[in-house]
Amino acid sequence: MTFRYDFAPTPFGDALAVFSDEGIVRFDLSESEDPRVPWLLEGVSRQLRSVPEPDPGAADELAHLLADYFDGEHVRFEQHVRLDWRLVDGFALTALQTICGIEWGETMSYGEVAVLAGHPGAARAVGTACRITPFSIIVPVHRVVRSDGSAGQYGAHPERKRFLLDLEAS
Repeated sequence: MTFRYDFAPTPFGDALAVFSDEGIVRFDLSESEDPRVPWLLEGVSRQLRSVPEPDPGAADELAHLLADYFDGEHVRFEQHVRLDWRLVDGFALTALQTICGIEWGETMSYGEVAVLAGHPGAARAVGTACRITPFSIIVPVHRVVRSDGSAGQYGAHPERKRFLLDLEAS
């Protein structure tokens, strides 16, 4: 299996997009001003047990979809980009696949996702799945909110979650 990577622009800065022969395997918003910092690629390499090779242009289609999304178009990424789920398993996989069904502009609570995923009472596990998603933005974990309707976190960046929710609300 070969892995390759490129970068795609977002309003939060360039994001690392890693592809396998099966599809996109990871899409990471960097915590750094420069997403080319070695630790980001090192972390993905450890998970994949392989070092992705640079492939300029590999993320072009994704970049166009992201541009449309951030322009307010109702993009369902999983309908346009194949997702390689190899970095997720068990209930986290089930939860994230369930989250893919949440429509643009809609939200669900962690508990509601747990019920739909077949595990009532597993709201915290849904939160964990959202936190470890290998597909920031592409799998709309930002649409999963607290039971009181408040946004909650989005990794270490709740302002990003608020931005995405506001984008989809307009």
